[in-house]
This record gives sequence, C-alpha cells and structure tokens, in this order.
Amino acid sequence: MTTLLVIAKEPVPGRVKTRLTPPYTPVQAAALAECALADTLDAVAGTPARRRVLALAGRPGRWLPPGIEVVPQRGDGLDERLAHAFAEAAGASVLIGMDTPQVTSAMLARAIRRLDDSDAVFGPAADGGFWLLGLRDPDPRLLIGVPMSRSDTGTRQLARLRGLRVATLETLIDVDTAADAVRVAAQAPGTRFAAAMERT
Repeated sequence: MTTLLVIAKEPVPGRVKTRLTPPYTPVQAAALAECALADTLDAVAGTPARRRVLALAGRPGRWLPPGIEVVPQRGDGLDERLAHAFAEAAGASVLIGMDTPQVTSAMLARAIRRLDDSDAVFGPAADGGFWLLGLRDPDPRLLIGVPMSRSDTGTRQLARLRGLRVATLETLIDVDTAADAVRVAAQAPGTRFAAAMERT
C-alpha cells in the first residue's frame, strides 16, 4: 500500500500564514492554520494507507488525531524537506501540505489509486504551485533544486517528472492570502476552517 505524507508547520502565531496578516492578526492567522491542518489530518486519517506520516516543523498539538506518525522535518529549503519526507516513507507515497483544508479522503484515495497505473500523481494549485505530489518510486533528484513558493513551481516540478507517466488531478486553491481563505471557506462549508473563518 501507499504511504500518506503531510508536511506542515506547528501553527504558532507569527510563524504560519504570515501572508494573511493583514487583514488578520498573527493570532487569527495561526488559528486558521490550525484548523486547516486539523481538517487535512482528518482527511488523511480517514484514507486507507500503509502509513500516515506528518513531517512537522515544531511540536504536535491538540490538532493531531490518533494513528498518524510524527517525524521532524529535515533539510534547509522546502525542496529538501519534501525529499526527506518522501525518504522517510520509504516507498510509494502521496504528499500534501496544510494549505488545502478542502481536501477530502475521497480525493486522497483517488490519488493513491492513480499510482497503481502511473509513476507520479500531480495536483496543481491555482497559484501555479501544487497541492499534492505522489511518487511510486521516490527519488530525491525529482525534488532537490526545484524552486518552491513561486508562480512557476508547478511547471518546474512537472519538468522534473518528464519521462514518467504522470496522472494529473483537479486544481485546488492553496490558502495563502485572505482572498484565498474566503474562497476556500465557501468551497468547504463543513470544515473547521470554514467555521474559523466565520468566527474571524
């Protein structure tokens, strides 16, 4: 079976979702980040997988559900941290971040199934990045050196996958800005994230 990976930061004010401030305060931004992470981990916990692993920068909190292993993030840039997370899984893996609280167990299960007949699964993000990356045979060379958090990150990552059989998933919105947060909350009204947006 496939391992599900989540890469995330501990939701500490001033360290997460800094592009939400303003209009939100650092405390509000961290509360939104915590809800987004909790929603994401709930989706992961509800998806059949060989292992469920959280590569975390920081310490676990009340938002961590049972059944998810926690390992520390390793590496300097995000590309290195992603590569190390895949190495931790040691086999076919699907990785997501904490920026898409609208993700569901059904979406993740579909990504896992696509690895049965593909070498890679790619979930593009509306901002030009990606919200999901699945690799049947993870190789650090597929990630190291890809510039992250840019409008061409997705294009650059896909270029690294050239020659592999790549299955593409639906495009999702990453929560980076206040406008993103409003759109995602509207798309996923039953989430903790949407409830937090209503309180904010």
